[in-house]
Amino acid sequence: MVATGFVAAGARVYICARKADACDATAAELSRLGECISVPADLSTLAGAEEFSARIAEREPKLHILVNNAGAAWGAPLEVYPDSAFDKVLNVNVKGIFNLTRLLLPLLRAAASEADPARVINIGSVDGLRVPITENYAYSASKAAVHKLTRHLAHTLVGDHVNVNAIAPGLFPSRMTAYLFESVHAEEVIQDIPMKRAGTAEDIAGTAIYLSSRAGAYLTGVVLPVSGGIATID
Repeated sequence: MVATGFVAAGARVYICARKADACDATAAELSRLGECISVPADLSTLAGAEEFSARIAEREPKLHILVNNAGAAWGAPLEVYPDSAFDKVLNVNVKGIFNLTRLLLPLLRAAASEADPARVINIGSVDGLRVPITENYAYSASKAAVHKLTRHLAHTLVGDHVNVNAIAPGLFPSRMTAYLFESVHAEEVIQDIPMKRAGTAEDIAGTAIYLSSRAGAYLTGVVLPVSGGIATID
């Protein structure tokens, strides 16, 4: 959704996924709207992040916007929650963001100015702001860490004119939430959202574009809940 919004707005967009076929197919689809380039890599590993960063640096002398959107989740009852879940989820959701931001920092600094800062947008979650309704312990912990890491990086990089903010989405249709939309409890979950609906592509893409625009140039270290009001009711 975010990539589509940026492509439609005229940005040159690079997208990443572990599966090359899926990444290539999505880039081909989005290229109907503008310029979208597939760069497959596994961002859960340092080697994958280094490979991706090097390929971007080969093509671009500057990077104006970095959206850290790669994410993983794992749900299981507390008594049987596997140790491996924490490794997988934190490697993608937290270390992946840290490593990719660090590795792409030279390109972000090259694009940055006081009048027009470079932007880093981390995708957190309302589950990092509230007590989740599902047993996704590693996921909620990782997203809380993303929000804290966002503030920490923002403090460190403000002098470089690199703004670092986070979006904390609520319920949006995605591969990760498909099971919920297909379940018998979908309507019940939606009714628990103050606005009584799930998020749309325009909701999330518009927020990312706002943070990247002149209107968002004075924001850094901010976590924006885009959740229909659900993050404000705990």
